[in-house]
Amino acid sequence: MPPDATPPPCTFCEILAGRLPSSQVYSDADVVAFMDIRPANAGHMLVVPRRHVARLEELDERTGERVFAAAHRLSRAVYRSGLPCHGIDLFLADGEEAGQEVFHVHLHVLPRFAGDGFKISARWLHPDRAELDETAATLRESLAAITT
Repeated sequence: MPPDATPPPCTFCEILAGRLPSSQVYSDADVVAFMDIRPANAGHMLVVPRRHVARLEELDERTGERVFAAAHRLSRAVYRSGLPCHGIDLFLADGEEAGQEVFHVHLHVLPRFAGDGFKISARWLHPDRAELDETAATLRESLAAITT
């Protein structure tokens, strides 16, 4: 996009502003949850912070806690709802390479049941303990440098 171009409006910000429709399930001062318009299963919801934040790294921890708390509460509601649900996936894609399509942080609450066809496939690695320990040390070093 050219430097002087206006970025396209954020779909979720448009929903939060009431300019696009949504089927809202939950709302508080920090987060809103609404039905995914392309659900993997019935009851598939998105929990989004009210403040626009494109990437997880930009999300403050308090709001992140509120997003997860809402997802936890909504998961309990799904189990009790009578919708087909024998498990729940909580899924957050952060970045284009991770599959993020709308660049406003959002946590999927995805009801699961046997034979529902939802899969995440990968070329699973098989590192040895030394490699795991080295990666853990790298991450601890990075974590120590983060100020909240």
